[in-house]
Amino acid sequence: MAPPPPAASSPAASATGFGAVRQIDAGLLNVGYLDAGPADGPVVLLLHGWPYDIHSYVDVVPLLAAAGYRGIVPYLRGFGATRFLSDATLRNGEQAVLAVDVIALMDALEIERAILAGFDWGARTADIVAALWPERCSGLVSVSGYLIGSQAAGKLPLPPAAELQWWYQYYFATERGRAGYDTYRRDFAKLIWRTASPEWHFDEATFDRSAASFDNPDHVEIVIHNYRWRLGVADGEAAYDNLEKRLAQGPVIAVPTITLEGDANGAPHPDPSSYAGRFSGDYSHRTIEGGVGHNLPQEAPDAFADAVLEVGGRGR
Repeated sequence: MAPPPPAASSPAASATGFGAVRQIDAGLLNVGYLDAGPADGPVVLLLHGWPYDIHSYVDVVPLLAAAGYRGIVPYLRGFGATRFLSDATLRNGEQAVLAVDVIALMDALEIERAILAGFDWGARTADIVAALWPERCSGLVSVSGYLIGSQAAGKLPLPPAAELQWWYQYYFATERGRAGYDTYRRDFAKLIWRTASPEWHFDEATFDRSAASFDNPDHVEIVIHNYRWRLGVADGEAAYDNLEKRLAQGPVIAVPTITLEGDANGAPHPDPSSYAGRFSGDYSHRTIEGGVGHNLPQEAPDAFADAVLEVGGRGR
């Protein structure tokens, strides 16, 4: 059997800084998640990225709760209190499976529709749910816009300056990279935080609070598989092939959407003009100024919350 998740009353599960983490079986996982705000309010699923965790939304959740929203903030597979239910399950990090995890969580919580909002891996996952399951998504907030990709696209060479930004992806394609990340995962994450958000002056306590989620026993396997899959040097699972074929076609997103970008995002990200045509419904883009980097919801929580409220029709 897979290692059990932390109990809801354990320090690992409760010391989140914004409430106790709950646990629920959903699909292949026992998911650790935050549930805050009025139980009967409209639901927002807030999805984090790598190398971050649910604390990216520590200042967003109270703003949404005050506006009457119920915020659900899950740890993605391989992070924090989320665990696989079986040791036999492949530790798969391909893009489609993360979206399937979200649908399974919504089903387990009996949530029919929700606003999906995220950044980094979380933005890609939110994009996928909005594209493939629009009936489950009432609106979308996506940092860095349209991030749905494919293995074929991931195999295409980029100009040297762009390739340099993806150095860690190529590092992870090697066994040295896997071992290096496993050994130095906190140092690695801190380096990414600093390069992706060069003007965000986070303190050690803020970093340590999130870095604890990288101690998850499946963390390294999920991260390495995610980036190797993108390059086509690791296979996905046949069960998700049909979803990946649909995603490789670049499906248009029709739900109401706001895309965001920080003016100091040091991570690889597309120009907004390159993806505006991927959104066919009500759509707007905004650049958040003031030295805002990649971890936009934690660096600019008011701007992120305002986008969610606007998509949901409850703008401040």
